[in-house]
Amino acid sequence: MDFWKMNGAGNDFIILNDMGRAIPDERLSELAKTLCERRLSIGADGLMVVRPAQNGGDYRMVFYNSDGSEGEMCGNGARCICRYGYENGLAGQTQRVETMSGTVTGQRITARQYRVRLNDPSVLKTDYPVQVDGVTWPCAYVELGVPGLPHAVVPYAGLRDADENALRELGRKLRYHPAFPKGANVNFYELVGEDHVYERTYERGVEDFTYACGTGTGSVVSVLTAQGKVSGRAVRADMRGGTLVIDVTRTGERVTDVYLTGPTNIVCKGTVTDEELVMP
Repeated sequence: MDFWKMNGAGNDFIILNDMGRAIPDERLSELAKTLCERRLSIGADGLMVVRPAQNGGDYRMVFYNSDGSEGEMCGNGARCICRYGYENGLAGQTQRVETMSGTVTGQRITARQYRVRLNDPSVLKTDYPVQVDGVTWPCAYVELGVPGLPHAVVPYAGLRDADENALRELGRKLRYHPAFPKGANVNFYELVGEDHVYERTYERGVEDFTYACGTGTGSVVSVLTAQGKVSGRAVRADMRGGTLVIDVTRTGERVTDVYLTGPTNIVCKGTVTDEELVMP
């Protein structure tokens, strides 16, 4: 079974081509947990499986988190899989990728830069305070697509210098907070300049911080645009793995047309020989 390993601003993925539908559905969770385990296998934040389209797209992206749970969508993953689709002849420079949350349109900008239109917010609550250990956090809440990919958006002063363990514990408590019945990806952010944010994300399904989160960045900028704190045009988001750029359209209280632009990197290509797996 051949694979590619890619990352988008440090958010890393294993990609398998299953256009022939050789991998049984019931094996995907096990494959994700095994292959994404760092040190014991290839290691990644998630597994993406390329399958035939079902609703008129070029192909379908099936996404699993590193803990074996299926994810609705992944923004950085979508950019990476668009490059994979282009370089493997599955689609042209503009392509339509089917996901659980709806169809995502991707575009090749340069050999390594890709732009995707994320699913529009189906839920956007700009004032959604949540209490943790007696402290009320001025959260916002966003779901992208249908079914919605859930994000808590949390301002955090001094984020770059925040205590890692304290931030992780807060992220874990918010991720499982009953205010978010689906659980939530927790996106901490700090405005550091005009149309410029710094961001860190505690990701559901990874259960730790990742180096970047594309849908999380889209959610942060959607909230800030709705609040009038950023313009919604070429908003720069810095994170540990690099920089992403978000463009959105605001019409009254609605935010639509969420575009994510950023780098892709092909880390390696190879054949899975993991002896802990009985290969399909």
